[in-house]
Amino acid sequence: MNIDDALKFTQSLIENHTKKPLNDSQILVLRGCLEGKSYKEIYNLYKIGEDYSKEIGSDLWKKLSAALKIKITKTNLRNVIEQHLPTEPQKISNSQISPKCNDEIRDFVGRDAAITDINNLVKEGRKIIVIQAAGGVGKTTLAKQYLTKFDLILPLEMAKDKETITAVESVVEEWLKQHFQEEPGREFGITLSRLKTQLQTRKVGVLIDNLEPALDEKGRFVEKHNGYTKLLGILADADVQSVTLITSRERLCDDRVNGIYHYPLSVLDVTAWKEFFTFYQIKIDPDSVKAIEEANQKVDEDDALKSLVETPAKSPLEAMHKVYGGNAKAMDILLGVMREDYDEDMAAYWQENCTLVETELKNLVESQFNRLQILDTKAYKLLCRLGCFRYQDVPRVSIDALLALLWDIPEEKRRDVIKSLRNRCLVEFEKGEYWLHPVIREQGIERLKASGEWEEVNRKAAEFWTESVKSVESIQDARKAFEAYYHYLEINNLEMAGTIIMFGRNHKFEEGEKLGHSFYRLGLLQNINTSIQRIIDNVKDKSILCQLYNILGDVNWLNGNISSAINYHMKSGYLANQVINNSLDKLPENILLLEGMKKNSLFNQGLCLLDMGDLEQALHYFYRAIASKTNLIKNTEIYHSTHARLRGEYLSQECGLYIAFINSCLGNHQEALEFLNEHNNKSLPIRSNNWSLGYSLLYISATYKNLGLTKDAFQFYDKAISFAKESNYTQVKAKALTGLAELYRIQDDFEKALFHHSESIELLNKIGAKCDLAEAYYQLGLTYQKMDETEKSHTNFNEAIRLFNEMEAPKQVEKVEKAKIQN
Repeated sequence: MNIDDALKFTQSLIENHTKKPLNDSQILVLRGCLEGKSYKEIYNLYKIGEDYSKEIGSDLWKKLSAALKIKITKTNLRNVIEQHLPTEPQKISNSQISPKCNDEIRDFVGRDAAITDINNLVKEGRKIIVIQAAGGVGKTTLAKQYLTKFDLILPLEMAKDKETITAVESVVEEWLKQHFQEEPGREFGITLSRLKTQLQTRKVGVLIDNLEPALDEKGRFVEKHNGYTKLLGILADADVQSVTLITSRERLCDDRVNGIYHYPLSVLDVTAWKEFFTFYQIKIDPDSVKAIEEANQKVDEDDALKSLVETPAKSPLEAMHKVYGGNAKAMDILLGVMREDYDEDMAAYWQENCTLVETELKNLVESQFNRLQILDTKAYKLLCRLGCFRYQDVPRVSIDALLALLWDIPEEKRRDVIKSLRNRCLVEFEKGEYWLHPVIREQGIERLKASGEWEEVNRKAAEFWTESVKSVESIQDARKAFEAYYHYLEINNLEMAGTIIMFGRNHKFEEGEKLGHSFYRLGLLQNINTSIQRIIDNVKDKSILCQLYNILGDVNWLNGNISSAINYHMKSGYLANQVINNSLDKLPENILLLEGMKKNSLFNQGLCLLDMGDLEQALHYFYRAIASKTNLIKNTEIYHSTHARLRGEYLSQECGLYIAFINSCLGNHQEALEFLNEHNNKSLPIRSNNWSLGYSLLYISATYKNLGLTKDAFQFYDKAISFAKESNYTQVKAKALTGLAELYRIQDDFEKALFHHSESIELLNKIGAKCDLAEAYYQLGLTYQKMDETEKSHTNFNEAIRLFNEMEAPKQVEKVEKAKIQN
């Protein structure tokens, strides 16, 4: 049994029965089962969760059973399909599946020569190829088709305008995390180095789509995005196995980037147009077919095109091809008009429109907007409204997004409006997802702004994104949820843009996790930092501002910029206190949140000072955080709710654990033990988020170690490592390994100590956690010192000093220097 034929046939059975296309996951599960693979093998091959694969499979077997009226299971699937599979290949063609405007066959007529050309360029060693052509010629379609042969494709959809271009740091950061499961470095150079290492080991295709917004009038990268030159430098390196295809209407002429090859993409010839319209069963007049066949018999393809362009057109097909210059998108739009309004008759269409056409794609698009406005005002309004979506970080949207923009249409009629757009090929569609061609989106935006609906539509779109993402578990979830931020940015509603960053959702580690926290939990530090900096100077609502400063403080702390982090946390606490003092008579609903922000400001400053090595100052801030409870909150009914009461108790508990640790470092062992016993209360759960739980376990362990309670220290470090494995929290695991190495050093078990030191430093180097890495080198230096290996000890001490100096942490440097001179 031919698996491709079997897959196509089975897919057509299900889709014809349900009248809905299968999505990518369904198709992959179907293929795997037809190949006889287990669900576990499907997971290993396609990375679709085993349980989720079973759910998909179960649903497919129900639909297939209904279509064939036979009980289908995974066990009998292959036998049943083999029995029903048509013997003639033509009976399993794509025509059995409802044709779509973006069908693969349509997309790729007439591009065999271009594929061959790019293949030859790659064989010659070209690493970066710019496919250059005007809008609508088919640059992106060609690039995507060529890259299907690669094991992995790294996509980069450039913004459609200069103002919203994604920072290159965010792009590479996301590639590493999402596609290579590797943490980015704290510095862009380190991040690029890690990307290069990955590209040296696997065959990777890179697609940078729609580059021109990032270029100035001379073809150089605009100053704000010069970092892209560094990325292209990596992608052009001879040692990487990647091939990068860039699509652009303009030429890339930046002398800082070497190894760029420009491939000018020609328009489709008239033979390709004939193939396209024939596939979609458009009635083509015999004269057109005859003229093309005669031309192909006499001269080669290029001369045939030349003769048709230079001589008067003999038929509607020739004339349309000539007028629209062989533009692929124009061909697509014309198909929609003929199918919807002219009974698939090309001659009838041309007879009515031959005197109205313009030669530019933009003018064709404008004429179709005008026509749609007359024939179907509801579809016209939707097409204009679809211009509000960015199609960048989330390149395609679901049908639910379209339905959300039809709020003023009766629910039972909304899908008919969408169908009207699909039939006219004015909206791109594939596998249940929709998007607009850039030229159509540009026209849609222009008309939407003129209609007076721009602000309302962007609000509706923002509400859709916010409501559609229930939990942020992945980078993709975060990107979708964050689209709401950009919609509010478009209408200059910066308060709401800030609110989106603070919007809380539940996930498996935390109740009500803010979207900004989700971003840095997922490692998207640069992205959230840039987004906050973009609005923070213009946000007037102080309650929103104090939360934004809190996130900026966290991000800078995680990046090792401790001084900046302290400054942001101070601002956060100051603003929270200011709002509280001005609201004493009003008792606003968010007063409890602001009290928490004030307390968090002190707590977070204590954490920063602790990493700086300033133990006494850190102790002072943790004591202040515990004492930061107000009668205002205690005297309100809000305080006595379980959630409100526990929030304050959790934070006090954490402060107590850090106070215990600092006292153990200062030699105040009795105070340390008292605080540890008081706040390590197993009946009171740690605040329900992964950071709090992981770090609390670490500092309980470290305190027991300082108190000489080695058995307890081992126990809690083991708990920390178990938690880190369960939650995929690399940093907690690495810090726990450093702690274990210290314990083994104390026991003079140097072999185990060195093993754990090595593993910890490898992990910390990978994620670029500068402060923890400096401490790890310091501890390794102490181990070699105890082993009397002075040279190795000094090497590691010096590395710790270098990193602490970069952090501007003089007390940490002093600590290492004192240890160093003891050799």
